[in-house]
Amino acid sequence: MYNGAVAPAHLPRRRRRAPGPSRSRRRAWPGAPLSRLVALASVAALLAACGNGRSALPPATTHATAPTAPTTASPAPTSPAPTATPSAAVPCGTATAPPARYRHVVWIWMENHQWSSVIGNAGAPYLTGLAHRCGTDTAWSSVGSPSLPNYLGATAGSTLGVTDDADPGAHSFAADNLFRQVRAAGGTERSFVESMPSPCDLVSSGTYAAKHNPAVYFDGPGDRAACRADDLQLGALDAALASGSLPTFTSITPNICDDMHSCPVAAGDRWLATWVPRILDSPAYRSGTTFVVVVFDEPTPLANVVVAPAIHPGTVAASPVDHYSLLHATEDALGLPLLGRAATARNLRDVLGF
Repeated sequence: MYNGAVAPAHLPRRRRRAPGPSRSRRRAWPGAPLSRLVALASVAALLAACGNGRSALPPATTHATAPTAPTTASPAPTSPAPTATPSAAVPCGTATAPPARYRHVVWIWMENHQWSSVIGNAGAPYLTGLAHRCGTDTAWSSVGSPSLPNYLGATAGSTLGVTDDADPGAHSFAADNLFRQVRAAGGTERSFVESMPSPCDLVSSGTYAAKHNPAVYFDGPGDRAACRADDLQLGALDAALASGSLPTFTSITPNICDDMHSCPVAAGDRWLATWVPRILDSPAYRSGTTFVVVVFDEPTPLANVVVAPAIHPGTVAASPVDHYSLLHATEDALGLPLLGRAATARNLRDVLGF
């Protein structure tokens, strides 16, 4: 058994100030009669007296057809009122500051696309629109290759020496992991996995890929029993959302078509457009204490969108982060100790302001 760990290096966050409104230009009216000029001067004097000469217009907010990649985070200058309730229609910018602790964290795993091949792609209108309305980082790196090391790294703080995609029959680990951490702290964790034949299925079949379901690889104290109880088919997610019983930590894995692994980008985008709004309209998200991450496993720089009430709509960062940064943010948000390389990774919460 390999259990990796390593050394710290937090880097400071830099943010670009949002640009102010541009000044409009007025052209003189040539040949205007004296009476008109006098009337205009009187109106101008009256406005100055009432308003102290200051414009009440807010800064203009514009959006490009797809987020670009500036060198630092670039939040939009305006956002909805801080008292607004987040929802699928307005998921971000409804809170002026993030909570110190979150009650729920949701990860949605997608596959095998770089940032530029998804965000702005005509086949991904939903995910591109969500990036405009929330936040994304254009410099998010994988932590291994192929898929499995990235899922292990995100949940254990180490790739555990894995360099292939073999099923749990070839790889199982007693290493500490995020699922066990959440349970030990008194929280709940669930994985919802599309097309998995039975709970905690250890064997890939059809469009189900065990390599995309990290919970099945851990067999330390309590892990396997918890997997059988908590690693469920995707349909169970609907019940959790409807009943207001979203777990403390949720990992969602589409099948290998809907995660864009073996089907076009458009197929995965349609899947996201079906499921993400359900999450964002759930009582858990509307409470303001949930954040959601749509993240691809590889390749670097990988596609991602982060959704949280405190993120300024249209935030685009270019700070180097990786799957260990995601683990750091999740453990920090839930008040858990940092595992392995999460302890040395940049906190994604600091980068995107949630």
